[in-house]
Amino acid sequence: MADRFRITLGQLNPTVGDIEGNAAKARAAWDAGKAAGADMVALPEMFITGYNAQDLVMKPAFHVAAMQAVEALAADCVDGPALAIGCPWAEGTELFNAYLICKGGKIASRVLKHHLPNETVFDEVRIFDSGPLGGPYSVGNTRVGSPICEDAWHGDVSETLVETGAEFLLVPNGSPYYRNKFETRLNHMVARVVDTGLPLIYLNMVGGQDDQVFDGASFALNPGGVLAMQQPVFDETVTHLDLERGPEGWRVMPGEIVHHPGEWEQDYRVMVTSLRDYCAKTGFKKVLLGMSGGVDSALVATIAADALGADNVRCVMLPSEYTSGDSLEDAESCAKALGCHYDYVPIAETRAAVTGTLAPLFAGTEPGLTEENIQSRIRGLLLMALSNKFGEMLLTTGNKSEVAVGYATIYGDMAGGYNPIKDLYKTRVFETCRWRNSNHRDWMMGNAGEVIPDRIITKPPSAELREDQKDSDSLPDYPDLDALLEILVDRDGSITDCVAAGFDADVARKIERLIFLSEYKRFQSAPGARLTKHAFWLDRRYPIVNRWRDPS
Repeated sequence: MADRFRITLGQLNPTVGDIEGNAAKARAAWDAGKAAGADMVALPEMFITGYNAQDLVMKPAFHVAAMQAVEALAADCVDGPALAIGCPWAEGTELFNAYLICKGGKIASRVLKHHLPNETVFDEVRIFDSGPLGGPYSVGNTRVGSPICEDAWHGDVSETLVETGAEFLLVPNGSPYYRNKFETRLNHMVARVVDTGLPLIYLNMVGGQDDQVFDGASFALNPGGVLAMQQPVFDETVTHLDLERGPEGWRVMPGEIVHHPGEWEQDYRVMVTSLRDYCAKTGFKKVLLGMSGGVDSALVATIAADALGADNVRCVMLPSEYTSGDSLEDAESCAKALGCHYDYVPIAETRAAVTGTLAPLFAGTEPGLTEENIQSRIRGLLLMALSNKFGEMLLTTGNKSEVAVGYATIYGDMAGGYNPIKDLYKTRVFETCRWRNSNHRDWMMGNAGEVIPDRIITKPPSAELREDQKDSDSLPDYPDLDALLEILVDRDGSITDCVAAGFDADVARKIERLIFLSEYKRFQSAPGARLTKHAFWLDRRYPIVNRWRDPS
């Protein structure tokens, strides 16, 4: 009779710094594996600490506590399957990203990550030391190789493992989402299967951490790159997966292959998940936002309702004399369609008091941008007062197009704790609103149907800080602006690239100048959900003081 090996996979959502809570999740997964007769229970990379814990991992008291927690887990999980869990590991003066294999009441084996990613959101070269190329570990009569995350993106680690007797590969990951990343992962893992001829199990975590969302989507491949199992995106799962050993070695027995939704749904779920977990993991239960009657605040309110429930979202209209009747109607109708609390707080009296106070100092000057920004800063002041009074986190509502060129008021509409649409260009904001109006899923806590009135989506965008103001007065139309930003920001392109794409060189230089000049605003802006490889925060780090401009 052929040999069988059962592995229980915990595609779970850890919290950075919650060592005790993460250990409890690990223990629950181990209990489930034991009940299912598993030989091994596997958890993702750095699970005991949560990921990405950044410089916190280097704090000795922290990584020692994590190591002690795994030692305690090992002692507690003595009678049952082996437990594999990611953890920092200190040896002398060195600190490693490790995968610890617990058997017989102790840590029996250690795998130390060799390739340390040092790009986009990762700074592992700053934090960890590189481990040596190592061999497999034994679980029963089976030898398992575990390239840790980045190690599986390079051929040498897997080749060393197969040369030293590994019979299948288990890859623990902390791999965050960006649009269409699953195909990239799958292609790399197929390459490892082709290189080694071994089955491969890819285990990823789920959940939000600051700007990043880990999307799960764990899967298993058999030799030849045949997909044997595929887990859902974003959902926590505990899955029992069987392997069978025949004449040609181990093979993953066919499991459930869960369909993944398209990029519009995945992007939207990232924004919902990031806000939901940011609030849950920082202790906020309610949020508020300025509801302008425009498309950005309408989308943020919808995301908030889907993340936390409409009862936990306060929408505040703060009109001035420049706020149109349409905006007043649209803000209220959207809040009501969502079922959110709606407040109406006019700012005319406050604005008159501020401008009156400043009048002697401003005498002899012409009204302009300063006076426009006073309105935005009054709104920020009032919204922060509500946040402080009621313990509701203030959300900001600037899309990526505005964040890129600084079309936002620092200490005004940029005030707040989190921005769900920070990495969503304006043209995608419009389409995301249309998608949400037409789609509802069981992970959404908000109402189904058309929750964003069509007029909000179709009317010309305006900050409404002066008479008859339109965004297009100051910026190219959003399709053109976003196309330029995609070249200059997402592709790190040049002015020459913009001209080659059909844009006027002077317009491209203006946008490039605005991008660079706005760096100081982004430095002080709220974090937000990462949707692309060039999100503003950890992905793209530019100096604030910078006189360089593209000479082309």
